[in-house]
Amino acid sequence: MPKKKLKKFAENRTYPHYTEVWRHTTDLANYPLRGRWTADFFHNDKPLVLELGCGKGHYTIGLARRFPDKNFLGIDVKGARINSGCRIVASEGITNAGFLRAEIELIDQLFAPGEVSEIWITFPDPQIKHRRAKHRLTHPDFLKLYRHILKPEGEVHLKTDSEFLHGYTCGILQMTGASILDAFYDIDLQASKTHPLLFEIQTEYEQLFRSQGKKITYLRWRF
Repeated sequence: MPKKKLKKFAENRTYPHYTEVWRHTTDLANYPLRGRWTADFFHNDKPLVLELGCGKGHYTIGLARRFPDKNFLGIDVKGARINSGCRIVASEGITNAGFLRAEIELIDQLFAPGEVSEIWITFPDPQIKHRRAKHRLTHPDFLKLYRHILKPEGEVHLKTDSEFLHGYTCGILQMTGASILDAFYDIDLQASKTHPLLFEIQTEYEQLFRSQGKKITYLRWRF
C-alpha cells in the first residue's frame, strides 16, 4: 500500500472526530457507540444525521455548517478520502461533524434502532450491471438497514446524476410501500425555487456532472 495512504490513515486516528470499525476485529456485538453516538462521540444531544458513501466529506461538512443544531456523521470505507474531511473539520473547529470509516453494510450493528434522524446518499455508484444490483445503496437489503436505525419519522435523501438509479429507487420505494415526499428528475427545472438546500452544497462529483450537462435528480422518502 502506498506510504501516502498509510500516512493519511494514521493521521485520521489522531482526530477526535474520527473513528473506524473493522468487520473482523471490532466487537460488533458490544460496540460501545451503538446508541451513544450523540452523547459519547459528539458530546451533545442533537439529532444524528448520516451521509453514506461520504467520500471526502464535503457534503457532510456543508450540511454541518448549514445546520449547527444537528450532528452529521460521514461514513465511507475509503480512509484516504475521509482524510480530506477530517482536516477541514479540524482546521475550522466544526463540532457537529465527524467521520466513521466502516462498511455501510454494518450500520445496523453500529447504530441502535431509532438512533438516526436522517440519511443522505449523495452521488453513489449506481451499480448499473445486474450482477452488481445488491451493491446499490437503495437495494431493498440496504433499505431494511435504514428502516432499522431511523426514527419513526426519519427521512432518507438521494441525490444523484444517474437517471437509472433514480428510476430504480422510485420503483423499489413504491414496491415496498415507502412514502415518497419529493421526486425530482431535474432539480434545476423542478426545485430551484422550493428547495434551495439542494443547490447550496455541491460535491466535486456534482460540479463535474453539471459541467458535463447532466441532470441532477433528487428523492426524499420515509418508511
